Amino acid sequence: MLDNRRAGEATLVVESRAWVADALLAERVTALQSFRDLFSHEVLRPGDEVAIANITLMFTDLAGSTALYRRVGDARAYHLVREHFSVLTEAVRAHDGGIVKTIGDAVMAAFPDPAGALGAALAIQAGIAALNAGLALGPAEGLVVKIGLHGGPCIAVTLNERLDYFGSTVNLAARLGGAAEGGEIVLSQAVAADPGVRAALAGRALREDLLSVRGFEAKVACLRLSADARQQG
Repeated sequence: MLDNRRAGEATLVVESRAWVADALLAERVTALQSFRDLFSHEVLRPGDEVAIANITLMFTDLAGSTALYRRVGDARAYHLVREHFSVLTEAVRAHDGGIVKTIGDAVMAAFPDPAGALGAALAIQAGIAALNAGLALGPAEGLVVKIGLHGGPCIAVTLNERLDYFGSTVNLAARLGGAAEGGEIVLSQAVAADPGVRAALAGRALREDLLSVRGFEAKVACLRLSADARQQG
């Protein structure tokens, strides 16, 4: 029951907010690869910044890439690195994410939800294994990708005509990628707590860890999932 305690009449409007469930928010659309390919440089003016409430970030790194060039030669190594980028791009796009930028042999990608980021990471593990097998690359010369996942708030800016992300969430995601061992996915607790992620990890062999991370005072709890982990049962 509503009680109008004002002196004059008041008009009450009851509006359904059901449409919000179908709304495509900016933080979701800007993570899509198609949007980034076509419009990412048009989002923000240089110098402007926008707060993003929650986004999941992936950092990958090609382990031992310097040694790879020395071991198989520049031309062969360059071809393998390009093939590896194709696997990563396809996996990210297939799971509704977008490549933010490449840094040498590393990739930064963004996803609107943690489950999509984990799905892409698992697809990358499988794709790299298939690439190694298809090219008959043995353990000594096979490609190995390390992956870190973390999500949370950050700020978005346009830098070098590209929509980019900055903040402690970005820094931690990058640190987790660097802390991964060969072929591992390292997930923060923020990612692991997502219901979709928990369902995808059910039955997989996970290793809990506490990391001392540069720039963070407290140790960071995370989960490690190796490339050769198999579903049990």
